[in-house]
Amino acid sequence: MKKVFLPVAVVSLALACAAAAKNDDPVLMTVNGKSVPVSEFQYLFEKNNAQQETPQSLDEYIDMFITYKLKVADAEAAGLDTTAAFHKEFKGYCDELAAPYLRDSLTAERLVNEAYDRMKRRVSISQIMLPIGNTSEEKAANRARLDSIRTAILNGADFSEMAVKYSSDRNVKYNKGYYGYIAPNMYPYPFEEAAYSTPVGEISPVIDDAPYGYHIIRVEAEKPDEGRVHARHILKLTRNMSQEEQDKKKQQIDSLYNLVTIEGADFGELAEKFSDDTGSAKRQGDLGAFGIGRMVPEFEQAAFALQPGEVSKPVKTSYGWHIIQLIERLPMETLDEVRPAIQSMISRDQRSRMPEIEKLNQLKKKYHAVMVPDGMEKVKSIISAGATPAEALGQVASSDIVVASINGNNIKASEVMTTVGESTRNTTPDAWSTFEDAASNYLSDQTVDYFKAHIGDENPTFRNLVNEYRDGILLFEISNRNIWDKSNKDKDGVEAFFNANRAKYSWSAPKYKGYVIFATSDSIATAAKKFLADNTIGNDTLSVTLRKEFGRNIKVEKVIAGQGENAILDNVAFGGEKPEPVGRWIEWFGYNGRVIPQPEEAADVRGAVTEDYQKQLEQNWVTDLHKKYKVKLNKKEVDKLKKANK
Repeated sequence: MKKVFLPVAVVSLALACAAAAKNDDPVLMTVNGKSVPVSEFQYLFEKNNAQQETPQSLDEYIDMFITYKLKVADAEAAGLDTTAAFHKEFKGYCDELAAPYLRDSLTAERLVNEAYDRMKRRVSISQIMLPIGNTSEEKAANRARLDSIRTAILNGADFSEMAVKYSSDRNVKYNKGYYGYIAPNMYPYPFEEAAYSTPVGEISPVIDDAPYGYHIIRVEAEKPDEGRVHARHILKLTRNMSQEEQDKKKQQIDSLYNLVTIEGADFGELAEKFSDDTGSAKRQGDLGAFGIGRMVPEFEQAAFALQPGEVSKPVKTSYGWHIIQLIERLPMETLDEVRPAIQSMISRDQRSRMPEIEKLNQLKKKYHAVMVPDGMEKVKSIISAGATPAEALGQVASSDIVVASINGNNIKASEVMTTVGESTRNTTPDAWSTFEDAASNYLSDQTVDYFKAHIGDENPTFRNLVNEYRDGILLFEISNRNIWDKSNKDKDGVEAFFNANRAKYSWSAPKYKGYVIFATSDSIATAAKKFLADNTIGNDTLSVTLRKEFGRNIKVEKVIAGQGENAILDNVAFGGEKPEPVGRWIEWFGYNGRVIPQPEEAADVRGAVTEDYQKQLEQNWVTDLHKKYKVKLNKKEVDKLKKANK
């Protein structure tokens, strides 16, 4: 029979995730005809006992486990495992649980180690950048132009001159393309990759996957990391100023330098008062600790040349004039110290997807997930013959041409087209590229779904976790239906249970049962008492009626409590002194209340009665489950477990 691949969107993910155990996992029991493997029971038994102060015996747990499985069977019989709500919650859990398995851990660790190894060295670079462009034509033209600039430099043109002439970098008039020493994680990963992988003295190919433009990089030099320095500075800005203004700033920085080095003025106080760097001035000029590549080259060179406590002569940068004081030198952090920071940085750039991409490639190889060239060519022919892209894609959408496969399961062109919306079909200028991209993405998605559907076959821990969560959802829903929700709605049943067990709910002392009405003033309380005396108001509408009449100046509380349990209630019902008011409620009085010696109805002891009634409902339910569903134990496997757990 010809195999037909059904997308996981069609096949229930619940069934896929709850994959049956392998044949070498014997059946411990069947509950309502459904097999339970030994591994599932053993997993839950060990997990349960690890959480208990007093571990259960195997026999005790078997009894509890059977009851648990009977309830799950009842949920399945009620169709709770077929609802949209169940599938949504369960699929979300399966996706979350599968996520770590869809990342290649070796790639993730390699990226961390790569970042740390790069932190051990610094590379000095120059760069030329051109904008990406807004249209495909502009993009192609700008990339080709930068490639031509690169060729010209390789043939002898001066890099700095070409940078000033062509680079779109806003700082090029100051730095002539020279960036100085850079450090890892300063720039987008493709830019960093080119900088650290290009040999000294050579020029990188055009970098076209950095987000801000097209770049070429020349690596000028390389040196070991020098650790970090902790420094502070005083800045006098000169950028975009006239020469006269710049000269004035130079005089100011010279004066500040003399105050510190000759007259012994406090560096921090001067920075706080006179520095044009308003951010660091608030911290007395403190810039914190930084390594090579974090500051402009001139500043960095001066800072790293200092000894602790030493102050630099005025340093000119593209920002202005600085004097720098070194506070301390710090070594490079260990991998363990910087690992969280590295992982955080990786999570924010292109590297975050690399472990998933590597894992996807591994899965495609494992499951033989491939495009079918002949099928793709047939689709291309259909598209080429179409009058318009929309018409061509419409024809493809009804095609049975096989364009890909996973483990021999075919994917048809019509399946791929289910992911291409009408708006895309009607607006795309390139039908073939649209289909080609959709087919590639569809194959990737289906490979991931195929993996999720079969991961339980290969990973017992995953399978057991999924089964536990699945059964847990069903157990909650069926228990809510038969116990918790039922006890809340079955008022007659709760009352009958209370009357049948009245002696169990006796009090040792009388309690006040009624209402306490709070008011924001004496006059409001007096008016409320008169209103209640003049009108007949039922208890069920008391709060709403008073709120309508007196607004937020009245509050109604239904209470049942004994003497000594509440100071306000003692005053209202048991002759106690009036306590000091707390908050806005300064006056109160009792209404429709009386002291009763014992509970009169279930509501008087609601918590205790409800809890006991729920226990009774569960006992009755479990008794019915044992009658309703058949349980068959594999005695041989039970004996093996007993021997293994002695």
